[in-house]
Amino acid sequence: MSSLQRQSRFERSDDVVVMKFGGTSVEDASAIRRLIGIVQSRLGSRPVVVVSALARVTDQLLEAGNAAAAGHLGSALAIVRSIYVRHEQLADSLVDESVYSALDGELRGEFRELESLLHDLEASRQLDLKTQDHLLGFGECFSSRLVKEALCQAGISATHVDARACIVTDACHGQASPVWDVTEQQLQERVSPLLESGRVPVLGGFIASTSDGVPTTLGRGGSDFSAAIVGAALCAARVEIWTDVDGIMTTDPKLCSHARVIRKMSFDEAAELAHLGAKVLHPATLAPAMRENISVYVLNSRRPEGEGTEILARAKTGNPVSAITAKRNVAAVEIESAGRVDSEFLRAVSAVFDRHSCSVDLMALSLGRDVVARGFDGGFTPDCGGSSRCRRGAMGESQGAGLPGRREHSTTARRGKPRLRCRFGYGGARCLPGRL
Repeated sequence: MSSLQRQSRFERSDDVVVMKFGGTSVEDASAIRRLIGIVQSRLGSRPVVVVSALARVTDQLLEAGNAAAAGHLGSALAIVRSIYVRHEQLADSLVDESVYSALDGELRGEFRELESLLHDLEASRQLDLKTQDHLLGFGECFSSRLVKEALCQAGISATHVDARACIVTDACHGQASPVWDVTEQQLQERVSPLLESGRVPVLGGFIASTSDGVPTTLGRGGSDFSAAIVGAALCAARVEIWTDVDGIMTTDPKLCSHARVIRKMSFDEAAELAHLGAKVLHPATLAPAMRENISVYVLNSRRPEGEGTEILARAKTGNPVSAITAKRNVAAVEIESAGRVDSEFLRAVSAVFDRHSCSVDLMALSLGRDVVARGFDGGFTPDCGGSSRCRRGAMGESQGAGLPGRREHSTTARRGKPRLRCRFGYGGARCLPGRL
């Protein structure tokens, strides 16, 4: 058993650093050169690099998939062509001609597979979540191969590792969950020997697969989660999230120009901020790090000398408010019952949300009434049991303190005595302990 394949969770690899670089940190040649410099500064430790797709590529892949499924194969292939040209130009500017030929061959193979998938979509006219996972995962496959070769060109001994062979998940397509024991074993077997031989593993974030090898994803923004999974499996000393902001801010700087960087905060605070709308971290990121007590740092790849934000088990600032976050696109569902709201009623409500894979953010109860709120992506429809009548009406716009205008509409569904009323809108804020 290697030194990294530890039986005891109380032992830690104090020199392993997992570094995740987001889309804006690999968006062009300048960004990738900054990435190379950051990795070089960590060579005194044993770095593992996790990369997202190039900025905007995931959205382009989704657009291409929708176009193909709608019968517009020409438009879909044109989008793919533009993605290929972008990667080709980056490769040309980052690696020598001798390396470029081999890299271009690898990328062309991936793009041929992508084009084949689009042809299948055009024939089936159906883009389901399983196919969408396969489609969207190409972005990280492209970027991880490109970054690996760029690191090698700079004299760093890097090796590409297919994350789909390491991170094993359930079959919940669109937002799969890791099968932890299998994932940890695979990461230790595939990544640990590379670290021990002095190499730098490079993985694509966001992507995974089932035990049968079917591609899955960890949800949009899931590269953060990938980094935390790798860090927990390898008992890393720290996980670094490299993005385009100086750290976690006291609020969204686009809404408040006086927002400041929070230098230290606890896992609980950061997790709640992520859950309630802060976009710096994926909401699931911190769970593996919390379990293994691994510090997480949020840093700016455009200003690598900055301190960023350190997230650790306990952090006391003595401030009454740490941060304010807003969450847009929230659906409020109000359910009224003729009788009291009891455990049986709540189980029935939860079953409806589970059946539609809808997570509940908040829940409030009062006499004969249950109100739940969840992030809304436009795809949720109240389950009216097939025999209901719905009423929709505009509720106008309103202004909240420090929040953008809020546009809402409501839906009421009835089946027997219970009544379901949904308000779909955006807005909302939440304060956490600390000082702005």
